Amino acid sequence: MKKAVTSFSPTFWIANGMELVERWAFYGFFMLFANYLTLSPESGALGLSQTDKGIIMGVGTAILYFLPVITGALADRYGYRRVLLISYVLYIAAFLLMPYCQSFWSVFINYIFLALAAALFKPIISATIAHLTTKENSSIGFGIFYQMVNVGAFIGPLVSLYYGAHSYNNVFYVSAIVISLNFLLLLFFKEPTRISAKKDSHGKFSEEIITILKNIWIALSDTKFVIFLILISGFWTMYYQLFYTLPVFIEQWVDMEMLYNWLSSFWPWLAGAVGENGTIKAEYLTDMDALFIIVFQIFVSLLVRRARPIVSMIAGFFICSIGMGMALMTQNPFFILLSLLIFAIGEMAGSPKINEYIGRIAPKEKLALYMGCSFLPVTLGNLFTGILSGPVYEKLADKTVMIYSEIQSRGISIPALEEKLSPHDLMIFACDKLNLSESALTNLLWNKYHPSSIWMVIAGIGILTAILLFIYDRFIPQKTEEN
Repeated sequence: MKKAVTSFSPTFWIANGMELVERWAFYGFFMLFANYLTLSPESGALGLSQTDKGIIMGVGTAILYFLPVITGALADRYGYRRVLLISYVLYIAAFLLMPYCQSFWSVFINYIFLALAAALFKPIISATIAHLTTKENSSIGFGIFYQMVNVGAFIGPLVSLYYGAHSYNNVFYVSAIVISLNFLLLLFFKEPTRISAKKDSHGKFSEEIITILKNIWIALSDTKFVIFLILISGFWTMYYQLFYTLPVFIEQWVDMEMLYNWLSSFWPWLAGAVGENGTIKAEYLTDMDALFIIVFQIFVSLLVRRARPIVSMIAGFFICSIGMGMALMTQNPFFILLSLLIFAIGEMAGSPKINEYIGRIAPKEKLALYMGCSFLPVTLGNLFTGILSGPVYEKLADKTVMIYSEIQSRGISIPALEEKLSPHDLMIFACDKLNLSESALTNLLWNKYHPSSIWMVIAGIGILTAILLFIYDRFIPQKTEEN
């Protein structure tokens, strides 16, 4: 272990530092984004529907992960440092603009703008790690890389929750400040040795794009590789429920007062730090996935270091399915914490192996391009997640929809129905008309409409992915992973 860690170059650690900072800035707003889009305007959020949320996050994030197919090739041609600089400038501009976006379309357009910044960044760091690792240390190298992702993903929401307690605008301002730290790290980033036959050519832009598209076609001409990418999209569909669906599910259905009361009984200071008005925000719970990975990632990477990447992925994705399914089955926050631990164990075993596998089989001269193609299944996963967390969630689990259904089933007329009530006002109206407390109404809806049934859909996707990947490994001859 010590020998493997000391074998990495300074640029390897600088790249990991950039990844940590970028993930801090990104997840600092992204973990809160679903509830920001859908909670009532009274809380400073936008009050959009679950379907609107699914479109913004699903399509926008899909674009984020599709663009690296092209931006990775551009980075190979024009240099990593130059493209990273552009990425950071765009990031800051998008974060600073977001508080001024109050409508569906303004948020959607600005989020795509932010997606471009992330798309410029993503393939470069993955390719740098792949360039600077060998077959002997790649498993540890990508394990460290994935841990840096989760350190940033853990710190980001905590800082944003603290500074955004009274204003969501602060969340975006904090992310802008954090991403600017990467300008300092860029000063020490040494361009890794790359093989680019056309790096110094000065052809027309249209010719460059045509060349990029041809190279992409070459990368995707391997049918077996394309099948692998499609199958992996099932894992990402399940994974992104952590950001699209679970925070909303917890906010709507889970008794977070129970967790607050338990925490304040033996650690009042911590309860006061993370709690407000006798409850705890949903994002503190979902953020525990990143904490578990920070604590256990290196250990799990050591456990699976000798396993073939696909075998580790199959086992990891199956475990993830169990964890995510359990998290959406209950109103008990303690059970959700256990579920997230199970999910994190599967994630640690499977997710880092995706990049490791592609990094081994990709031609070194096209490494950033192939790493860009590795984001294609994340694109599909986000599109599917947008559907599941949008119209599917609305039908199976959305509390607001169920309140409307319950009120209408009792023949109660809703004033100004044409001017839709905010979720907050609707809850107050329903509690008054039904003569129930908020917790009693929540339990009534839980027992009558069974919103937890959405777990079967999410877990089913993950289990099917693991089964199909097993069939892929068993019956389709594989390229060597030894290069």
